[in-house]
Amino acid sequence: MSNTIIKIFEDKKVRTTFNSDEEKWFFSIIDIIAVLTESKEPRKYWNWLKNKLVDEGSELSSNTRQLKLESSDGKKYMTEVADFEQLFRLIQSIPSKKVEPLKLWLAEVGKERIDETYDPELAINRALDTYRKKGYSEEWINQRLKTIDVRKEFTDELQRSGINSSKDFAILTNILTQTWSGLSVKEYKNLKGLTKDNLRDNMTNMELILNMLAEASSTEISKAINPKNTKEITNSVVKGATIAKNAKEQLEQETGKKIISDKNNKDNNRIASKDKVGIN
Repeated sequence: MSNTIIKIFEDKKVRTTFNSDEEKWFFSIIDIIAVLTESKEPRKYWNWLKNKLVDEGSELSSNTRQLKLESSDGKKYMTEVADFEQLFRLIQSIPSKKVEPLKLWLAEVGKERIDETYDPELAINRALDTYRKKGYSEEWINQRLKTIDVRKEFTDELQRSGINSSKDFAILTNILTQTWSGLSVKEYKNLKGLTKDNLRDNMTNMELILNMLAEASSTEISKAINPKNTKEITNSVVKGATIAKNAKEQLEQETGKKIISDKNNKDNNRIASKDKVGIN
């Protein structure tokens, strides 16, 4: 899945995404062309440029890839993207007075990621800024950042116990979610009307708290019992998630309200203004 990150160059939006596996930034070619040419039809310009590059014997256009990036209508579409190396070569083919300023901007974008590697606080600040731009409340944002830390501890403990494949992480996450919430990850996302979106980005404060309790409890139980095989690891996950399940059921009994909600991040006002429950 491609997580669309909007970067700003001279007040123009450029859709980007960072592939953590390859440790590479990818940029929407159409957006870059729109910046350089100020064309109202950057897609047609790109089609013309691709043909020109082919005629010149360049393999640049054939080596680009497509990733799903969010469009202005909020939906994700397959979009042609280029990495730094490809982009630097590409912009040399476009006559524009903005080529040199764009090169400096691209270098700064790359530097951001390197700096974040050495100073993780920079990445946290970037995440804060992104959530604020999306309209989330400070209470929700603080809660969400806590869940990131707890999630990392949970996955680190699973890895220490011998879980290494992304498939196994997904299976255990699904077991944890289903145990405390009563819904599988897929069912939970369906309830909220989600497809590729991150489930935790669409949880209310209370849902985040309970999911965090499930992961934190599982982590502590795993550390205590030091599981030796997949069965013991799974048992620690179930036991931790059951603590969150019991807390959810007790709270529902006391308040008479269901915790699991269909609210999602397209309903920010409800998430931000009505759910003030938090852990400080």
